[in-house]
Amino acid sequence: MHRVTLIPGDGIGPEITAAVQEILAKAKAPIEWDVVLAGEVALEKEGDLLPLTTLQSLSQNKVALKGPITTPIGSGFRSINVSLRQKFSLYACVRPYKNIPGVASRYENVDIVVVRENTEDLYKGIEFALGSPEVAMLTEMSKGLVPTDAAVSIKAISGSASRRIAQYAFEYAKASGRKKVTASAKANIMKFTDGLFYESVRSIASQYPEIEYNEVLVDALCMKLVQDPTQYDILLMPNLYGDIVSDLVAGLVGGLGMAPGANIGKNMAIFEATHGSAPDIAGKNLANPTGLLLSAIMMLEYLGEKEIASNIDRALNTVLADGKQVTKDLNSKGVSTSKMAEAIIAAL
Repeated sequence: MHRVTLIPGDGIGPEITAAVQEILAKAKAPIEWDVVLAGEVALEKEGDLLPLTTLQSLSQNKVALKGPITTPIGSGFRSINVSLRQKFSLYACVRPYKNIPGVASRYENVDIVVVRENTEDLYKGIEFALGSPEVAMLTEMSKGLVPTDAAVSIKAISGSASRRIAQYAFEYAKASGRKKVTASAKANIMKFTDGLFYESVRSIASQYPEIEYNEVLVDALCMKLVQDPTQYDILLMPNLYGDIVSDLVAGLVGGLGMAPGANIGKNMAIFEATHGSAPDIAGKNLANPTGLLLSAIMMLEYLGEKEIASNIDRALNTVLADGKQVTKDLNSKGVSTSKMAEAIIAAL
């Protein structure tokens, strides 16, 4: 039996996590859930965005499944997702994307894994507000290159973190039989930070001669993905670029509702829905549970429960390919979240 921390999240989170729990139970997954809170619902009920009980549960169980958590745009509290990744050094964000039968897409034969460094870059959150003493100091030090009316964010890229994520990507490729790793950054402009990323990745790539390695500037990568995504296998990027390109690649296979995600560290992993909390449809039993269920399948594989993971994956694909017992984002005549879950259970 595996004891797993479950964070239902905000908005549609509790609905889709309940659906996933039911499916895993019917599939006889040996999971004992430790349910805790984070985000807006935790702030409301426990007075803290990340309660101590939640952090303790994560520290003890080492594996978690997490629903979507709201992050305010432009103001309010910082991302809980980013905080968890940094606190527990979940340095590898892994997001596999492939075409799913029955899910409309402009492309065929897409099978891409985005591996994103998860702990540094601009997401370190080293920011200075407009008019702060730090900005005034930077303005003076830069001889006016930093305007006095600017807010400033510092981008930190380290060789150690870049080599660590590169090692993960190449080991992932080796273990999963993938043949190519493409690193992407903007080193023609950010020569020191992104240049260091490339330099660090090259030092690791040289240790894996059996795996093809190449580099594409991130703006060119976006264009090439839209032109022909089938030319890519594993994409390796720093934090910010990886975040943006992950969503782009999700759009090639049906959107974030069809996209799983994992945040993996040395001895801990959090599997999560990659989409938002969709407060506009929260509580209406309309949300598509596929993204979180795919993440739960990744979690089962991580736990060594590969046969159960495969059974659930086949059942999900059966329901999606049939296209009738799916939520309305996939079929305008579709069914509720709970009805889709029932259909997946019937297909097991």
